[in-house]
Amino acid sequence: MRFVRTTKSKAAAAARIGAALAHQKRAELLGLLRPCFARTGPWLQAGKYAAALMSQIPRCNGWTIAAQAGDRAPDKTQRLLSRAVWDTFAAMGVVRRFAVAGLDEAAARTCRRRGLAVGAIDETGQVKAGARTAGVKRQYMGCVGKVANGINTVHLSYVREGTGHALIGAREWIPAEHLGDPAKSAAMGLPEDLVFRTKGQLAMDILADAVADGVRLDFVCGDEVYGSCTMLREYLEDHDQAYVLRVPSSFRLMFPGGVMLTCRQAAARLGRRRGWEIRSAGTGSKGQRWYAWAWLGTASARHHLLIRRHLTTGELAYHYCYLPQSQPASPARPIRAAGLRWPCEEDFELGKDCFGLDQSQVRLYDAIARHTVLVMAALAICAVTAALLRRRTGTEAPAPVHPDQPPPAEAGMIPLTARETGRLLSRPPPPGSAGHWLDWRRRHQARSRWYHQRTRLARDAAIVLVS
Repeated sequence: MRFVRTTKSKAAAAARIGAALAHQKRAELLGLLRPCFARTGPWLQAGKYAAALMSQIPRCNGWTIAAQAGDRAPDKTQRLLSRAVWDTFAAMGVVRRFAVAGLDEAAARTCRRRGLAVGAIDETGQVKAGARTAGVKRQYMGCVGKVANGINTVHLSYVREGTGHALIGAREWIPAEHLGDPAKSAAMGLPEDLVFRTKGQLAMDILADAVADGVRLDFVCGDEVYGSCTMLREYLEDHDQAYVLRVPSSFRLMFPGGVMLTCRQAAARLGRRRGWEIRSAGTGSKGQRWYAWAWLGTASARHHLLIRRHLTTGELAYHYCYLPQSQPASPARPIRAAGLRWPCEEDFELGKDCFGLDQSQVRLYDAIARHTVLVMAALAICAVTAALLRRRTGTEAPAPVHPDQPPPAEAGMIPLTARETGRLLSRPPPPGSAGHWLDWRRRHQARSRWYHQRTRLARDAAIVLVS
């Protein structure tokens, strides 16, 4: 155990203790990964690779990672991703169990056992030049907002409400034309038994792996790509798994009385006032996220349509919901679940900005998967550490309650984040300037958050709260 002597606040001391906890969690995960490797050398290299990713170097490639790891050449790094013998998907399972157990432990410590556990499904892309990378295709890339040459990977994020979140599963999407060309498949390193799977089917594979590892989810959430997949919805219902999936406005449902309507037509029948109620989709960085919601029953007692309307623009979003017999058919929990889909996007942002998720300078199928697993490991270590220290490192002033409230004399500090945990691992703060910057960033963010919340109170002063 490491003891820290400081004249600063309890939260500042806890942040420094966090550096020791982060190193402990990194060693713990590395030990759990040992059976996935045939030899000790690649296992140790994987630890150095993950440590280099957490060092937040500006650009992650074979050269920079090797330099950060202290290697004389990038050969070991390249061998780890391409030729070394280790079970990539077994390692992903280890990372998944580590992340879920750590976040569940943190939820228990913070007395949030009743907080929802949500599996958020989404895909993210990486721009790639040329035509030799596994899965590369000219397609719309959300990461750049236009049609470009790149690859797409489906991810599952484990979200514990009010505690934390981390990526726990991934499968790269491979176009059918790649699998139908033996020469191209061999050049891209595609497995011989690999068959074409849609993104919805890849989500089914990831969820099946999570279930096999004992992961229990209150809800599965996803956007229109997954809500439109009939096979995914049937898979979840066959496993009695509740879901809240976005669907397009043209999605057709059978309502009581045998009336078939699209989501758009059902919303039009509601009008602007009847059937709507104001509820929060959860707390964001700037305060409560208020929307108008409508809850419509369908011809099936277990299926419902949840419509969200933006209070300012009036923009509508549609969610198709399934609630098994064990859950009450009320909108309270589905609304909370719908608001917990965004952490997956935050995981993508953090993974790309800090851990090089989109910087894999490799082209073979296995190499891309291995880089993804090691990024997931780095993110899981930081997410679990931040979640475990959430109560000890958060000293924020109480949120404002009215728009004219004067600012507090001391705004405190936000809880330690996964991003800051990465900085702790890369540069453990001494009593000097590094520790000062660690505290200053969190104190500044707490002050900014308080002012954002007060501004939102002024804007939302007309909202009538619904309990």
